[in-house]
Amino acid sequence: MTSTHAKLYNPENVYLSKHGGGAGNNWASGFSQGEKLQEEVFDIIDREADGSDSLEGFVLCHSIAGGTGSGMGSYMLERLSDRFPKKLLQTYSVFPNQDEISDVVVQPYNSLLTLKRLTNCADCVVVLDNTALNRIASDRLHIENPTFTQINTLVSTIMSVSTTTLRYPSYMNNNLIGLTAPLIPTPQLHFLMTGYTPLTTDNDPNWNIRKTTVLDVMRRLLQPKNMMVSSAPDKTNHHCYISILNIIQGEVDPTQVHKSLQRIRERKLAQFIPWGPASIQVALSRSSPYVQSNHKVSGLMMANHTGISSLFNRSLAQYDKLRKRGAFLDQFRREDMFKDDLSELDNSREVIDCLAQEYEAATQRNYLQWVPKNRGE
Repeated sequence: MTSTHAKLYNPENVYLSKHGGGAGNNWASGFSQGEKLQEEVFDIIDREADGSDSLEGFVLCHSIAGGTGSGMGSYMLERLSDRFPKKLLQTYSVFPNQDEISDVVVQPYNSLLTLKRLTNCADCVVVLDNTALNRIASDRLHIENPTFTQINTLVSTIMSVSTTTLRYPSYMNNNLIGLTAPLIPTPQLHFLMTGYTPLTTDNDPNWNIRKTTVLDVMRRLLQPKNMMVSSAPDKTNHHCYISILNIIQGEVDPTQVHKSLQRIRERKLAQFIPWGPASIQVALSRSSPYVQSNHKVSGLMMANHTGISSLFNRSLAQYDKLRKRGAFLDQFRREDMFKDDLSELDNSREVIDCLAQEYEAATQRNYLQWVPKNRGE
């Protein structure tokens, strides 16, 4: 509200907590506060929904590891799913940095409880992995200690390009459903990873290289180092793409796109699941007239890839370490939801374990006959 963009927002649509205390990095506290504040928040949402000519869905931006983004975000996601069951729910969800020791000791509990809601209530989850974002900032952009602003610039680039065909409509991919439907073949497999190229900063000596072809962009998008997730595709493992959508911006001749797709297919640069079509969808988009770019062509890849299961397995392993020792559970027991028992935690573990299994099963030819099993048996 103090930025140069403040006037873009209706101040009546900004909700600020009166006590401003936050949720103390506790999912249970954030969830119960969401319950208390829901009327005030949904007054804003309902007013905007009622004033909309053709409401298509909602986009939620939040963190999965803290208290407010995870707890209150989970509560709002549940309520939105109940109140608007036929509307699309898409989230941009920030996953914690695994390379650093977190100062949030209950992060594994918070993450798993949030992941359950993202699995059951959201239609599409765009994964923003802080581990990968920091790696890209240091390895690709040569920034030693990236600031929040620099990391947020990467995130805002992904968010703006992923919605560019909605804001600059063309003949296809001009609504949320049209954009996400080709990426999500079955309801549970709705967690997407992203890649972007070219990634440059003003400090980069190559920042003024303008000659970028469509083939260059599409080939680079398939390289793990450009992926914004730490479980990026790797040819050495058994994981594979379920579906890919490339959004290409700039001066593009459609025949270049067809030639590039043919080259990628001939060289087998992307390995796809055996039970579905090996498809790379391409959406052409105009560049924003308000943002100066030094590149004639740039691209964003949104991909559904079975390798995302390693993120879930890592969350499960961290949760199991804490849960086995019964560590830090007192903070949760203070809230009504966990006062009598902790079954919600164990139920969340079951849901995410099943999700990880399903992504693993999607690599197999017989996935459509797959039935989940309890790993504890």
